[in-house]
Amino acid sequence: MGLRYRYNSLYSQVNAGSSITSALVQYNTVELWVGWNITRKIRIMGSVPYKFEALNNQAATKFKNGWGDISLLGYYELLNNRRIIDSERSLVHNLWFGVGAELPTGKYDTGDKTMLSGNPYQLGSGSTDVIFNVVYDLNLRNVELNGSSIYKINTVNKYGYEYGNYFNVKVQAYYKLCIKPTIIVAPDIGVQFENFQHSVDNEKWDETGMGNLLTGTVGVETNFKRIALGGNFQIPLQQSLGKGLLEANNTYIIHVSFML
Repeated sequence: MGLRYRYNSLYSQVNAGSSITSALVQYNTVELWVGWNITRKIRIMGSVPYKFEALNNQAATKFKNGWGDISLLGYYELLNNRRIIDSERSLVHNLWFGVGAELPTGKYDTGDKTMLSGNPYQLGSGSTDVIFNVVYDLNLRNVELNGSSIYKINTVNKYGYEYGNYFNVKVQAYYKLCIKPTIIVAPDIGVQFENFQHSVDNEKWDETGMGNLLTGTVGVETNFKRIALGGNFQIPLQQSLGKGLLEANNTYIIHVSFML
């Protein structure tokens, strides 16, 4: 189990007749997550986020906070293979497939829907969504390569709004440094690609939130026996969001986890 803190922000523009207004949405999210290995090949994971959001525009600054959408996933291990290379090295890789749901526990406010391109100023989506996740790990002594992919199918909420489906794929490489027998430090570097499909607002296409985002990631993970600390920094490398009306900024993540 563990805690994650995430900060990110989104710059948004709105066309209002002949003029363009802009705003900055800031997100601070604290997330509790829990994982449990039921058997060697079956595990379940869940996360509960609490959000603090701020909307800054020319007129004023608005704040709101509350629970986000809870997610629950079950995983099955499709592959677990170990191959001895020599007396000091072995190649280990495994593959997990997960499926689950994101529940509408976060508040969706219809009054905030038309304020910004992409409808991003919400604590929750207001809909029950389906998540598919594939995770692959490869270990060779001090080097670890991790790849994962997520596809989320969103459904329409009771207010007639349906966020576009979401696709994410990322690759992360770690190099483990054994400082002491009980302390391991692993700097990492990676890349992530995200795709946001068009939303639907009362049966009409809403393309103001769709597009692609490519980010680079650098970070470090530290393990002390049963405790892990870490963090990473994500910077946009290339983006095309909301037909140029949206711009993603840097993201910061820190986390601590405990193995019980």
